[in-house]
Parts: sequence; C-alpha cells; structure tokens
Amino acid sequence: MASDQINGDVLLNGEFQTCELTPLGSNYTFVASLQLGEQTDRAIYKPRDGEVPLWDFPRGTLYKREYGAYLLSQVLEWDFIPRTIIREGPYGIGSVQQYVEHDPHLNYYTLGEGDAEELRMICCFDLVSNNTDRKANHVLVDEKGKLWGIDQGLTFHADTKIRTVIWDFGGEPIPDFYLQTLTRLLGQFVRPSGKFKELLDLLLPDEVIALQKRIQWVLSERTYPGLPGRRRRR
Repeated sequence: MASDQINGDVLLNGEFQTCELTPLGSNYTFVASLQLGEQTDRAIYKPRDGEVPLWDFPRGTLYKREYGAYLLSQVLEWDFIPRTIIREGPYGIGSVQQYVEHDPHLNYYTLGEGDAEELRMICCFDLVSNNTDRKANHVLVDEKGKLWGIDQGLTFHADTKIRTVIWDFGGEPIPDFYLQTLTRLLGQFVRPSGKFKELLDLLLPDEVIALQKRIQWVLSERTYPGLPGRRRRR
C-alpha cells in the first residue's frame, strides 16, 4: 500500500534493482524494484527523457507536475495520491511514485455508492489542479478499498483544460470541508512556505496565477460543474 510512513527511505534512497517498461501510456513508464538494506519496495518511475513532447505543455516538465500534484494533495491534506518524489534513476531524473497494490480489474467504472465521498475529493482536486487526464484507470482501489489517484502529469496548465471521467456530481454543492480547506490555501499565496512554496517554485509564473484564479473560481461557484446527460451517483 502507498503511504508516507511505509518504506519512505526506500523510495528516496533505495537502489534500483529492476526497471521494467510498461506497455501503457504514451510516455515511458517503468515499474521499478528498489532496495535499501533488507527493505525492498516497488515504484512507478517516469523519467523526464521518456516524456513525449506535447504542443501545449512545456517540454520536460511532466515529471515535475506529477510531484507538484502530490505536493498539493499534501498541503490540502487530501490523502489520495501515492507518495511521489523527484530523483535520479537508471534513465535520468524523473518522478518516482510509491506503487499501489491493486486489482487491475477495478477502476472508476466499477465503483459504487460507498466511494462517492472519496470521488468528490478527487473531483474537487482535479478542478483546482486543472487535471487534463483523469481516465477511469487513473483511479485505483487498493487492498483495503481505499481510492488512489495516479497519473497527474498533465496538470497545472495556465489555460483551463479540465478533462475527466468524473462528472457524477455536476450541479451538486462542493462540501464545505473542501471549500474551507481551499479558503485557507488561498491565503497562503501571500506568503507561501514549506511544501506550498515548493509547489509554486515548480510552476511557471502564469501557472501560479492560474492556480490562484482556479481556487477563487471554485470558491465562487461552490458547485461541481457537469455535462448534460452524464450519469450521477445517488
């Protein structure tokens, strides 16, 4: 299971033992095995040099956005992104993320009513981070039934580009808890520090401005956007 408390040192300092390319995705993504002393762990390694250039995202920045999304989830204390770091690997610098043990047959489309609250959190996060790539298989279910969100490389663009499969809550109020958290975050733009400053330092100046405006927009609208005809959880 992914957790900041489990094998964190292995993720940061472990030696790469194996590095197997996965067939999924357009960018080079590896399932890696790391070892530190007697501890071993698996991770997802996405090297910068394996990123396919995109016309609308600055080249060689997707690994930073993976890490930036993790930082944002930590600042918000919304625990759904596996621990993610930036470090050197066999194919150069990139993002390294704790591997989530999961059933590959379970994804967004197999979820039930009991998962709605966690999905509301992920949906709100995607609005703020401007996630342009929330596919069904980017929502994992671990061995204890907890939801995890992966593949956040296409985030934080200055232009609104939100693309997601999660339209269940269109027109519904965003829970006050999430709005209160975003209100506190908005106040940190005046004097950012810690993980939030680290996030802002990863982004381009216009992306920082856009992030602030998206938070203001969410706080102003206070409801989830929706698309006509999409199913909704009840």
